[in-house]
Amino acid sequence: MQMAGIPFGTTDWDDVPVTVHKGERGEARWRTRQFGDIRVRMVEYSPGYLADHWCVKGHILLVLEGSMRTELKDGRVFEMKPGISYQVADNAEAHQSSTETGAKLFIVD
Repeated sequence: MQMAGIPFGTTDWDDVPVTVHKGERGEARWRTRQFGDIRVRMVEYSPGYLADHWCVKGHILLVLEGSMRTELKDGRVFEMKPGISYQVADNAEAHQSSTETGAKLFIVD
């Protein structure tokens, strides 16, 4: 990935509008910035959240608060807590997120 044409800038995430995305259970609240082809998000999952799909988009994801579970379509499960990240390429391994307690994430894709 080449990051070009992005001047230095800062983001106050509290000033970025929220979009709500319903899950199979609960909801995900996204604050999204777009920098060329790069999408950067601060995402909050409500307690009890379960994604409504198996995602094949590549991400770099860092858990900031709370905890979540990421399951791969092949059955592997990863318990994620603050300070733990994952990375996956586009169309590499389908994954689905859930949380019992809620979670706050920083995601680049």
